[in-house]
Amino acid sequence: QVQLVESGGGLVQAGGSLRLSCAASGRTFSTYDMGWFRQAPGKGREFVAAISWSGSSTYYVDSVKGRFAISRDNAKNTMYLQMNSLKLEDTAVYYCAVNIGGRWRESRNYAHWGQGTQVTVSS
Repeated sequence: QVQLVESGGGLVQAGGSLRLSCAASGRTFSTYDMGWFRQAPGKGREFVAAISWSGSSTYYVDSVKGRFAISRDNAKNTMYLQMNSLKLEDTAVYYCAVNIGGRWRESRNYAHWGQGTQVTVSS
């Protein structure tokens, strides 16, 4: 069983940066592909980025390409999301989760969701 805890969210001005962390318990973290999703008020959960178990492959939604970077440190059981050049539309609760098989960008293929961390971008 894997438990995930997100941290690093906060209030930032447009154009600023934040780094989110997703800390995992359990010894099997390094065997899973992982993903980040976000949910803005009144909207559904949206895929943001995913990373393979080894960290060698990554994938991003078009709206964050070139601004966000996903990474992981398996020795620390932690995944990261570096967010640069933040925009107002990046405001959302950000969640990490474990991919249990299937396409990376579909939330139904994920489990063990964290509780989320709020990111608010102000003008």
